[in-house]
This record gives sequence, structure tokens and C-alpha cells, in this order.
Amino acid sequence: MNDASGAAPRSEVLKLEGPLSFESLPRVLAESAAYEAKPDLPDRLTIDFAGVTAVDSSAVALLLEWRRRALARDKQLAFENLPANLLALAELYGVTDLIQACRA
Repeated sequence: MNDASGAAPRSEVLKLEGPLSFESLPRVLAESAAYEAKPDLPDRLTIDFAGVTAVDSSAVALLLEWRRRALARDKQLAFENLPANLLALAELYGVTDLIQACRA
């Protein structure tokens, strides 16, 4: 999708590393809030989960929160390399369609 000037929307990739768990959630939320406050926030953000080592159910809540924030700011969001166990948790909680809608 191009903007009014004909240029492609600015995009960035955020690469996650380590566990996404209840214990790491406050840190990850704080980091994403600081990123979101940037004055030059890109039109599209891709979040790459290739470096994620473990997830628990709080990771599903985190993805849904990121989706809510992106929609509120009219930004595009894509998830790459979602771990199979994260997708299984999303299915268990009945939110797979919300997560899949953000997949790249």
C-alpha cells in the first residue's frame, strides 16, 4: 500500500528474543510502550518471533494488546515465525482468527 506521495509505507521489524512469559511481560510491555511513543513510528511493524525460546498464556494476551494498540493508532501489524505452542494457545482461547489476521 502506498501513501499519498506514492511512497511505500515505512516499515520496521522488531525481533523478539528469549521467553515471553508472565515474568517477562512487564518488561516487554514497557519496551513496546516506549517504542510506540516514538514520534516517527512506522506505518507497519513486523514482529518476528524467531528468537522466542518459550511462551505461556500471557504471550497470547500480549499479541492481542499489540493488535489493539496498532488498530487504535491506525498502524499495520504483522507477526512472523509464531511458535506452534503460541498458536495452539490462541486456538485454545478461541482467538486464533485475531492472531492470524496479523500474520505476515
